[in-house]
Amino acid sequence: MLSDATLAFGEQLTTALLGVDALYRAESGDAEGLVVVNMATGLYGPEPFESYAEARDRFLQLKMHAQTLPEADRRRYYDQVCHSTLAFIRWRTEGLPFASQLQGFLHVPAAPASDDELDGLRGQMRALLNAMGYAGDLAGQCAAWEANVRVPPDEVAGVLAALMGEAWERTNARLPIPAPRSDGMQVETVSGVSFNARCNYLVRKVELNVDPILTRPGLKHLTVHEAYPGHYVQFKLREVWHHEGTAAADGLLSVVNTASSTPFEGIADNGLQVLDWIDSDDDRLQALLSRYRAGIGTAAAWRLHALGWPEAEVAEWLRRQSLTGGEGWVANRMGFIRAPARAVLIWSYWWGEASVAPVWQRVAPEQRPEYLRFLYGRMHSPQTVSMF
Repeated sequence: MLSDATLAFGEQLTTALLGVDALYRAESGDAEGLVVVNMATGLYGPEPFESYAEARDRFLQLKMHAQTLPEADRRRYYDQVCHSTLAFIRWRTEGLPFASQLQGFLHVPAAPASDDELDGLRGQMRALLNAMGYAGDLAGQCAAWEANVRVPPDEVAGVLAALMGEAWERTNARLPIPAPRSDGMQVETVSGVSFNARCNYLVRKVELNVDPILTRPGLKHLTVHEAYPGHYVQFKLREVWHHEGTAAADGLLSVVNTASSTPFEGIADNGLQVLDWIDSDDDRLQALLSRYRAGIGTAAAWRLHALGWPEAEVAEWLRRQSLTGGEGWVANRMGFIRAPARAVLIWSYWWGEASVAPVWQRVAPEQRPEYLRFLYGRMHSPQTVSMF
């Protein structure tokens, strides 16, 4: 249980974050804003900041206040959220180098996935594909595998809906969902967007991009990530537990470029482990491929924003590295990393699972229900997911 002091702090932080979001939307014209999901409408409104300078002073106060909270993980997390917001304010008022954005916003190392790490993932994929009976070089093996497990575009919505049905049941057996199945997510296919899939929680839709080549193992990964036990469950539990008085108000917000961005994606990417639903070599290859794609996404963003490569050269590099997904995947990744206000978020996929999965694996099975309550019931940074 969280202390009364922490619950009160969460309310103050929520209104302050909404205040910075209002400032940012007004001065930038960015319709998506800093707060991209707001479940606090009607409960908490934005603190009325007149300027970023006023907001900076408020977050310096909150940062000091955070050090008085009784829970060690909350002191750490809220200090980092304030640091993230102060870095965001500095970016908007003074400018901030790309590497400093990574460290300041997300609290992750200011470097892309290394060549050694990417080579290691390619080696693991090649060994697995060899064992699965695929011949040729890695690109040829991946192309043949993708052709074998591909789902035609007109079938993807139905396949995803069926997978979500099974994921709902599996999730309820491990982490009860406080809602009827009718409250769950529906599938909407979209095109020409800069994401693979998105959990539009407020309207209960998983928006699935059908431009990339889609496979059944890939759709299974998206199922647990966007829906159960991923983003839908994260949002639902935050909402219900706040209403019950056991979760802090800042959990009603999904904020980009902040300390919680990386664990938010990591909790979702760990979904197949939580559900014990990795049951084939296809699933194991998809897990490696998802990790690899996250890595080359960071490398592409680094080339574009830190090294100053021309966009066309970055796209061509990404195309050569991608192995699967086709031109639709390259296009949506470029759309993602092209946006200055979103580019650093690609690191949340690279570091997210790497932060969450090792902790999940070392928690004793009998403690996992309690750990899930800790993981889903509190907002986390990459550093606090292990403070259980």
